[in-house]
Amino acid sequence: MAFNFDELTRKAKDVANKAADRTKDAAELVKINVAIAGEQKEIDKNYRAIGEWFVSEYEGEIPDAVRETVEAVNASKAKIAELEASKPVKEEPAEAAEEAPAGKKCPICGAESDSKFCPQCGAPMGE
Repeated sequence: MAFNFDELTRKAKDVANKAADRTKDAAELVKINVAIAGEQKEIDKNYRAIGEWFVSEYEGEIPDAVRETVEAVNASKAKIAELEASKPVKEEPAEAAEEAPAGKKCPICGAESDSKFCPQCGAPMGE
């Protein structure tokens, strides 16, 4: 019974090629899943902006269908404000506070930023 190195080499190459193909397929799948997750995040951000606009536009006239959800959001905002107020105060030198450029103020939570959307709550920052 002779040992055939050519056949062993061919089988090793076949296994390596199959592994490479599976790795490419897995990488492509991860790439697609990341793209899907990015688009889903974009959808969520846009839905959040729509919801925030709706609540601010119809503040006193919220339909019964979404009243509980709006109340839950408002309760969460109140809880966040309470938690923010309970944070320990960190004193900053007066010079550093004056030198920092002031960005736009978020109409929802009051955070400042130069970006298009608030980094705290995701609301559109406006013009």
